[in-house]
Amino acid sequence: MFTGIVECIGTITSLNSSPSGTTLTISTPDFLLSDAHLGDSISINGTCLTITSFNHSPPSFTVGVSPETLRRTNLGRLSQDSHVNLERAVSASTRMGGHFVQGHVDTVATILNVEEDGEARVFRFAPRDEGVLRYVVEKGYVTIDGASLTVTRVSDHVPAAGEEGEKVGAKGGKGDEGGEGRGWWEVMLIAYTQEKVVTAGKKAGDEVNVEVDMVGKYVEKSVRGYFEGLEKEGEKGGEGGSVLERMVGRMVEERMKR
Repeated sequence: MFTGIVECIGTITSLNSSPSGTTLTISTPDFLLSDAHLGDSISINGTCLTITSFNHSPPSFTVGVSPETLRRTNLGRLSQDSHVNLERAVSASTRMGGHFVQGHVDTVATILNVEEDGEARVFRFAPRDEGVLRYVVEKGYVTIDGASLTVTRVSDHVPAAGEEGEKVGAKGGKGDEGGEGRGWWEVMLIAYTQEKVVTAGKKAGDEVNVEVDMVGKYVEKSVRGYFEGLEKEGEKGGEGGSVLERMVGRMVEERMKR
């Protein structure tokens, strides 16, 4: 578990690929390894990975990345000297300055455009999997390359009947449609945050790892289960009307019993 508050930026010092995956060696400031142990979890650009070895002089550590993780994240695009966001797993004394982050990347998103707003920079993202947009809400949380950020604007694109969610590439305009009618959201990086995360140095067409707020997923599952239960009850009892009508009816009955 992580908070989405990036502790430091590391540098890829070596990258060894094989059919079974990729091994990354990352240099880091001393403090990040002050309490390190083999097998510890660490967030690298928002991806939870396991420390397989580490050194204190010079400070660096190694992680293994599976082919599945390379396909689902932007880690496969890293090269020697690439910079990455780093955060250790939370401890009992960690302050929860961001939000609950699992380090399980939901999708990657493409930066559609970057605009200056005073000293801040506004980034617009279009997800590869548009299904995650239902969990992205204005003023809600979203994790971008491991950094907990606040959503400032959202534009949902709802596929028409029979239309699959579009896979977004590096193209996209600046208009409110976010590039050919695709869904998007925006976040704003203040000057301080720009100095602390790798996202600030990215440009239109670059990809970022995205993890949506897990609370939305739990709420969705709970609500879906409730409505499915009502539907099954209606089928067994031969009740007519929609699920919503039966839900309202149940609420009225419970109220009248009081």
